Amino acid sequence: MLNKLTIKQAKEGLKKKEFSSVELTRACLDKIKQTDDKLNAFITLTEKEALEQSKKADSLLAFQGETLEAKPLLGIPIAVKDNFSTIGIRTTASSKVLDNYIPPFDSTVVAKLKKAGAVILGKTNMDAWAHGSSTETSDYGATRNPWNTSHLPGGSSGGSAASVAANQCIAAIGSETAGSIRQPASWCGVVGLKPTYGRVSRYGVVAMGSSLDSPGPITKTVEDGALILEVLAGKDPMDATTSPLPVGTYLSDLSNLNEDFVIGISDEYFITGLNPEVEKAVKKAIEKLEEMGAKIEKIKLFDPKYAIDVYTIIQRSEVSSNLARYDGIRYGNDRSFFGEEAKRRIMFGTHALSSGYYDQYYNKASQVRSVIIEDFKKAFEKVDVIVAPTSPSLALPVGSTKDQAMFGELADVLVEPSSIAGLCGINVPVRFSKSNLPIGMQIIGPQFAEKKVLQAAHKYGQETQNEEWRKKEPNL
Repeated sequence: MLNKLTIKQAKEGLKKKEFSSVELTRACLDKIKQTDDKLNAFITLTEKEALEQSKKADSLLAFQGETLEAKPLLGIPIAVKDNFSTIGIRTTASSKVLDNYIPPFDSTVVAKLKKAGAVILGKTNMDAWAHGSSTETSDYGATRNPWNTSHLPGGSSGGSAASVAANQCIAAIGSETAGSIRQPASWCGVVGLKPTYGRVSRYGVVAMGSSLDSPGPITKTVEDGALILEVLAGKDPMDATTSPLPVGTYLSDLSNLNEDFVIGISDEYFITGLNPEVEKAVKKAIEKLEEMGAKIEKIKLFDPKYAIDVYTIIQRSEVSSNLARYDGIRYGNDRSFFGEEAKRRIMFGTHALSSGYYDQYYNKASQVRSVIIEDFKKAFEKVDVIVAPTSPSLALPVGSTKDQAMFGELADVLVEPSSIAGLCGINVPVRFSKSNLPIGMQIIGPQFAEKKVLQAAHKYGQETQNEEWRKKEPNL
């Protein structure tokens, strides 16, 4: 089935004319129609536009040559999280506040995807405003995990992760503020790459935490993630926080892992309460990395629990500022349409920034954030990357977030520190639990060290590609 292909496989098939982009796109659309009543991964399906884009791709594919070099995603169907602005296509951020909002422009990420020739299948479900780690705060209902539809996919990029795991698309785009790419990728058994803050433009992304938000790819393989990152990364004149550093040759350098590669392991990330199956699977994966030739070195990092306090204050403060624009006057519905989670975060953040409390809360959190950044810098003087579990638990049952105001922070405790520090990181699947739920491992690198992170992840993927657990597929 064409929808099961990776980007690499799809590109090869299109180049050899084994199938067309229209056929590839129809296969994905058919899979969405067959399964999305069970998954609820998509909020808006752009079938007409996708088929038009795929027809244009087929016309360009007839010329091949330079066209394929200039458009590395030509004819590839991709899903986009619903907080990325798409010109002429509804963008809700999964909130009824923006239920009928039609953006007049594309986000930089979407514009780059289109320029690279990608076919946009539609917009995926998420936690409303990206507030959460489950998709249960979505005003359009929770997405379900393809491996067990009575369980959650994680979040906030849960729709994107679920759609990739279910082969509804060839790849998808998510965004991470404190785990929202890596955690759902872990729960859904796919690859999720969180770039360094400022490596990929935030322009046109519905803002949540402006000093944290990082768009990135969710894919079936590390190789596909490297390709999409090359397309998306780079300085953007529309986003002053993007870095002028040159974009790496992530794809061609995947196999160039140094022989003296050093991986750091911190006991602090094997926290109390860590699911025993997760701990066992990740430690076994670390042993595999050592067998591959990596040197393992024990390091000591700050307990990740400190990141919860820092993230809660900084994120809520930035949320209260960012959501102030949604007053129903210029666009969207009025503030009565805000959900309970958004209201809580607005009130918390407004209080933290208020006169007399700014120094006590926001300023203190910013100071601790700087300490966490320095802690990672010291660790990376000794090691190339850090390896740890991505999530402390397996995918949890639907309804787990009920009356759990801090569910997101606890679910993301192992990924929050690196997000706060603006580091890059990737989730890679490492095994399945006895109940057939995926288990993920994260590889964290210094700022702008995506090449190292991708190389380590790719090497692990190559070494384990023939293992029996790799052959599993969701039963939908």
